[in-house]
Amino acid sequence: MTLLAVERVSSFYGDFQALFDVSISVDEGETIAIIGANGAGKSTLLRLIAGLLPTRGGEIRYDGQVVNRLPTHERVREGISLVPEGRRVFPSLSVDENLMIGAYRRRSGRWDLASVRALFPILADRGRRSAAVLSGGEQQALAIGRALMANPRLLLLDEVSLGLAPIVIAQLYAALPRIREGGTSVLLVEQNIDQALSAADRAYCLLEGRISLSGRPAGLSRAEVTRAYFGF
Repeated sequence: MTLLAVERVSSFYGDFQALFDVSISVDEGETIAIIGANGAGKSTLLRLIAGLLPTRGGEIRYDGQVVNRLPTHERVREGISLVPEGRRVFPSLSVDENLMIGAYRRRSGRWDLASVRALFPILADRGRRSAAVLSGGEQQALAIGRALMANPRLLLLDEVSLGLAPIVIAQLYAALPRIREGGTSVLLVEQNIDQALSAADRAYCLLEGRISLSGRPAGLSRAEVTRAYFGF
């Protein structure tokens, strides 16, 4: 069943058009990757889906309902959670306080403090520690855990691997199957092509605000991906 359908949406920053008639879909239980170079429009697309930017034309349908005009906090309550680029944890709050903020509009479901700590053991003994003193990988785990505390049906992950060591990236990506097992679909944005395609059921490539390629990773050749990614 289709959980999310983005149909021919466009987006602007002032007079600058960032997205041009973009269409993607996410089925229940899928992990979908959005790849592309810097400035391709990947984060803009996630922000549209989360309700942080207005659409201009087209439709965003979630669970069969058009949500174009639904404010961000209502989308969270309906089951859409965003892990923003750069983590955006609250540095003045403790790890547990950050997690509990994620539960403010939580739905019923499996994710709570105990299950998030089980998913990310590096957070388990840091509950009272300030988020400001965590490493980059710990902050990324905290940002994902905070989003999960709302018990989303759709988790939007923006640049999970940005600035992190390969071993940390591997640990974070290893959590994705367990997140899906809990009934959450995943839409992830990545510049790391290999990492994204290895985790995804399907992938879309954005180039200058347009979909340049889509398909299942096993059916996409390296030449096709390179051409779609760079435009040559």
